[in-house]
Amino acid sequence: MSSRSLTPPASRRRPLGRLLAALAGMLAVLAGTLTAAPAAAAAEAGTLAAPNFKAPYACGQRWTYSHHSAEVRRALDFVRADGGSTAGAPVLASAAGTATRHYQAGGAGNYVVIDHGGGWKTYYFHLASFSVASGAWVGQGQQIGTTGSTGNSSGAHIHYEQLYNGVGQNIRINGSALAYPGGYYQYYLTSDNGCGGGSNFTTWGSGVRVRADAYLSSAVVTTLAGPTRVTVVCQKQGDTVNAEGYTNNWWSKLRDQGGFISNIYIDHPYAKLPGVPNC
Repeated sequence: MSSRSLTPPASRRRPLGRLLAALAGMLAVLAGTLTAAPAAAAAEAGTLAAPNFKAPYACGQRWTYSHHSAEVRRALDFVRADGGSTAGAPVLASAAGTATRHYQAGGAGNYVVIDHGGGWKTYYFHLASFSVASGAWVGQGQQIGTTGSTGNSSGAHIHYEQLYNGVGQNIRINGSALAYPGGYYQYYLTSDNGCGGGSNFTTWGSGVRVRADAYLSSAVVTTLAGPTRVTVVCQKQGDTVNAEGYTNNWWSKLRDQGGFISNIYIDHPYAKLPGVPNC
């Protein structure tokens, strides 16, 4: 009787070898996947931690912005582009957090840092004045200062930054990334910061025209047929209106109608409405 070898021939050993090699490869891939997963999860967690930042100026205002290549962090500078004054315009918290006041004579001037938690902070440089106490909690849309040119600045503007764990980030407003132009008047941003609030008033008169801006030449967006309950989000000076025996150059921004009416048609004795911020 011939003896039978217990070692399989090479032709029969190859499939097992290939199987073992494939299993080893799969384990290596799995190990790599498991190693990469926590890093990816951490990166995603950082992204998810970002607040829904809004523009650092008042509801309805239209500003233009630019980026200077010499900036150390990913800042954008904002100036008004809607006919209003940049200097003295309210600077608003772009998200809720704890505000601290700072001063740097040769650089940022008067500035506020807001800690939003989760590693996120925003910076607001060159303020003309502060509107909050250091260490105060501020809500989104709350005024924290006024626009100025303190420190190393050639003119009034809002220098604005978003930082994550101390590192400057590309700025996102309402979840959308902004461009980084090398000069103003290429890109514009209209703010919706603070638009959700407002003060309630009643209008009077009939056929009151709501205009796109506080000027008699601005387009009519709608008409109030009669006395209407409205929410005023802000007010600003525009064209002087003479009507119904009154004269007034203050206009109210209406939240729900998306435009302005002369304060003449707001049922209130004051030309400038009390408790309503400037646009």
